[in-house]
Amino acid sequence: MPEIILVAASGLAREVLACIRNSGTADVIGFLDDDPALAGRDLDGVPVLGRINDATAYPTASFVLCAGKGGTREKIAFVLAGLGIGSVRYTSVVDKSVAVTDGSIIGAGCILLANVVLTAGVRLGSHVVAMPQVTFTHDDDADDFATLAAGVSLGGGVHVGRRAYLGMNSSVREHLSIGAGATVGMGAAVLQDVPDDETWAGVPARPLRGGQTPAPAPNSTNGRH
Repeated sequence: MPEIILVAASGLAREVLACIRNSGTADVIGFLDDDPALAGRDLDGVPVLGRINDATAYPTASFVLCAGKGGTREKIAFVLAGLGIGSVRYTSVVDKSVAVTDGSIIGAGCILLANVVLTAGVRLGSHVVAMPQVTFTHDDDADDFATLAAGVSLGGGVHVGRRAYLGMNSSVREHLSIGAGATVGMGAAVLQDVPDDETWAGVPARPLRGGQTPAPAPNSTNGRH
């Protein structure tokens, strides 16, 4: 049975561990994490084997990056690349309930949890994370290290940039772009392109500036247009 090591002993890692155990197709032999407080501990019955730099001690194992933030996954991938661990050493974890149609592409090291749907012509880059109930519709495109929280829904032809984060139950209208490093808040309804590195929230979604929440949309019943 293939051996897998989960990098970053996070809540996401516990979900990935449960998914792999449920599939019965691989054996998670441990975690790697740089937090010294985790050294020698077990997480859900699986040991923390050491720090990220210890990955070289496991030449036959595959790896899954389980940090919740895309930027952190990107940094870990950079560290591992410096140790000679490249894309061929990463495995994707796809829950057995996930619907993937012919013509869709899933990159190395992706994590797709329960009931994620890829309808047609979807392309996911490397290390993309999709939490339960995420819906990718036709021709959606998510770049490396993007993160989609539970219940996110994308219309057709949406592009999600590198390291972007879409919060729980947010939705994006078709043919829009979420910029690299952008954040979309929980429950937001995105009706226009979100620029790189900006944070948008609300219904409809608007940019957050200076820690302020977006102003509510005008009420259509108050006579203003």
